[in-house]
Amino acid sequence: MREKRFAFYKRMGEIIMKFADMTAGIPYAKDPAVVFYKGKYFLYYSRGPFIDGRWGIGVAESTDLDNWTKIGEVPLEQPCEGKGICAPGAIVLEGRVHLFYQTYGNFPKDAICHAVSEDGLIFTKNETNPIFAPTGAWNNGRAIDADVVVHDEKLFLYFATRDPKGEIQMQGVATAPLHSDYGGSTWTQACTDTILKPELAWEGACIEAAAMCKREGKLYMFYAGAYNNAPQQIGCAISEDGIRWERLFEEPLLPNGEPGSWNSSESGHPFLFVDQDERTYLFYQGNNDMGKTWYLSKVEIGWREGMPFVME
Repeated sequence: MREKRFAFYKRMGEIIMKFADMTAGIPYAKDPAVVFYKGKYFLYYSRGPFIDGRWGIGVAESTDLDNWTKIGEVPLEQPCEGKGICAPGAIVLEGRVHLFYQTYGNFPKDAICHAVSEDGLIFTKNETNPIFAPTGAWNNGRAIDADVVVHDEKLFLYFATRDPKGEIQMQGVATAPLHSDYGGSTWTQACTDTILKPELAWEGACIEAAAMCKREGKLYMFYAGAYNNAPQQIGCAISEDGIRWERLFEEPLLPNGEPGSWNSSESGHPFLFVDQDERTYLFYQGNNDMGKTWYLSKVEIGWREGMPFVME
């Protein structure tokens, strides 16, 4: 049976989405990714490990981006998924939904996997999973928090990894031919060092969850700075080639909420969605109890002279 699980809060008189998976009786949804496919919206997200001790990926659908109904989950099927999966990134390419997600529970050996769907719900896993993990002395071999964007006739895959000591979370990138099967042999690591690492005070020891967008020939990366509930907040950087990045702001574009608000513990793990009318929405996760519960929400992003801003 399909369960309808959604809630709302008000800001400036506007009704805004606030969603959580209630499968285990605890409101818990993290790491959003959204696509428009075959006339409706699909939301992919991490659901908590409360059922069998393993993280999983939930699927919800909507007709308006505000009201979401959970319709299923991505099953754990392959050996590499045995300890769990989470943190999906999603894109529609050549009439199919492509999901890029991570294994979980293997820490330095966690890596990126790939699956495709003809209906947005039932996915066929890539036989070569996991398809990508980084190499080189600058990282510890881990790849998580994938997102992809089409650029220069390639698919750019952005991922978070850590330094060799496993302390600093930072960004890397790989590419694959655009019309490939995105299996393990198609990916080329496009960097010999991190492309973005924490430097600002509010970023702490972590930059993760790249959320990609292309506008007027330039790439934008909305990213999460600091580890969960530190608080994690959202910044933005820009690039022309997808490799060299420059921050647009010294302070968070989307900070955590004020004391007493639903997201006072953090506003984190973004995903940038461009709707059919070209309006852009930043989906993100938040909570006010240091991670005992998690909700997903969104804000609309406006653009002024190439600079994004949160619309009031």
